[in-house]
Amino acid sequence: MSGVPRRVLLVAVSVLVAGALAVLVVVLRSPDDSPTPATDAGREVGAAGPADCDPVRGEPAVDHAHVDDQTLRYPAPPASGDHSGRWAVLPRPFYTVADRPDAAVLVHNLEHGYNILWYDLTVVDDAEALERVREIAEVYTLTGRDPADAFIAAPWSAADGGPMPEGRHYALTHWYADPEAPGRGRTDEIGYTRYCATVDADLVRQWMADYPLRDAPEGYPVNM
Repeated sequence: MSGVPRRVLLVAVSVLVAGALAVLVVVLRSPDDSPTPATDAGREVGAAGPADCDPVRGEPAVDHAHVDDQTLRYPAPPASGDHSGRWAVLPRPFYTVADRPDAAVLVHNLEHGYNILWYDLTVVDDAEALERVREIAEVYTLTGRDPADAFIAAPWSAADGGPMPEGRHYALTHWYADPEAPGRGRTDEIGYTRYCATVDADLVRQWMADYPLRDAPEGYPVNM
């Protein structure tokens, strides 16, 4: 090496250092560190969920009128929309086809901060699946008037509106408004939905934590 000019050695070392830095940049920008998915009003939308759930969908809540002179039908299990002027005060956490309030009444509960787990008639026809929903729901009794328990599980049928996506039998829904926005307006409201093939207690618990009652358009304390 004694015969190699010093300038050549310096160039060679510079090339090696540059190559090492390039490899380091590639490693630091690997797919595992990809940017966070786009957000909508502070909520992550489009993030991957459990294997048997779709990503969360957020749609602007453009309809919010009280309608009691006609039967309302929805294109899918609602996360927002026109609704009854009535709402279920201190509702039970679990409803069946036989005792569920009208869907338009429960949409008003969404406006007051409740989370709703809609389940379709395939679940109604499956005794084991239906019992699992009941067990999940009955954790959220409102006897203590705790806002963290503002949860309802209710059946969804063709009489209420359009079906869930193929292979999905559950829809978690929440009506959101930015709790930090001064003088909340309708322009910041979003209906969030996650469709799932199956549900469990952990999934619902996480949904309740991610979408609290306090960020609803007509939220706590008027909802209790």
